[in-house]
Amino acid sequence: MKHYGIGLLFAVFCAISAFAGEPVPRLRVGSSSGIFGPVGNWTYETFAEAKKAGIDAVEISASKLFLDKEMTDESRIEARCRQLKRDLKRAGIEIWSVHMPFGKEIDLSQTDEAIRRKSVELHRRLLRFCRILSPRIVLFHPSWYLGHGERDERIACLVRSAGELLPDVKRIGAEMVVENMLGHELVRDENYERPLGRTVEEVLHIMSLLPREVNAAVDTNHIDNPELLIRALGTRVKTIHVSDGDGRNECHDLPWQGRGDNDWAAVLKALYEDARYRGVFMYEVKKAEFSELKDCYDKMYEQYVRSVR
Repeated sequence: MKHYGIGLLFAVFCAISAFAGEPVPRLRVGSSSGIFGPVGNWTYETFAEAKKAGIDAVEISASKLFLDKEMTDESRIEARCRQLKRDLKRAGIEIWSVHMPFGKEIDLSQTDEAIRRKSVELHRRLLRFCRILSPRIVLFHPSWYLGHGERDERIACLVRSAGELLPDVKRIGAEMVVENMLGHELVRDENYERPLGRTVEEVLHIMSLLPREVNAAVDTNHIDNPELLIRALGTRVKTIHVSDGDGRNECHDLPWQGRGDNDWAAVLKALYEDARYRGVFMYEVKKAEFSELKDCYDKMYEQYVRSVR
């Protein structure tokens, strides 16, 4: 009875603290590997500089690391992965995620079965390298551009491919996520429609068909009002790509420094309160100084805390 009373008092205290706007924990700050420049620049010294500036995690581009045309020998790729992991660990930076490759011929939603099978097998090969890196998250694009009138069939093919790859992702101890894509208008031109995952409704539809163990990545540059997508997905949001956007262009700008118009207090509110997200605040910007990333997040966090007090 005594323990029950203590537990009840603690629960009441927590509820009062939350009601009073008690600040939630700051998220760790990360960056996609593009900010480090060419693979040759991915050195311990660069990572140590990033860590000193407040970067705690990184997302590795599989295209840059594994598909370099001059690096076709698998033993050399494996050696590069081991060196990269050593350098990052020594610098104190976690490999949070790996961004898998994508393109017209690397498309898990392809209705051409030969291309789809080739795409699945390529991903399987790259996942063997990912095992060395030990990421928490492996991120996939749902598609490249689509032909007109193909969406339902393409979604079915994506679901099939994801189901085939899920055991491989789980085998390396990672979580599989699918990213939303840019597509403010359905039609790109006379040849193509926009990729899958272009609206809140379509993302939710795709997620309802995927295995429950496959979750979501939200790119704040790919959709107007990204907080609406985060809110709709809730706890299925397992990682994010942070950059400012206008929902119409691939801006990839640092928040408040370009064309973007995202409401960052609303984005953090959705992340903290709807998604209950406690992962990495992973930037995917074209260009920024390392210190700007942490400073930018701190500004967002403080803005969010003020908004809920």
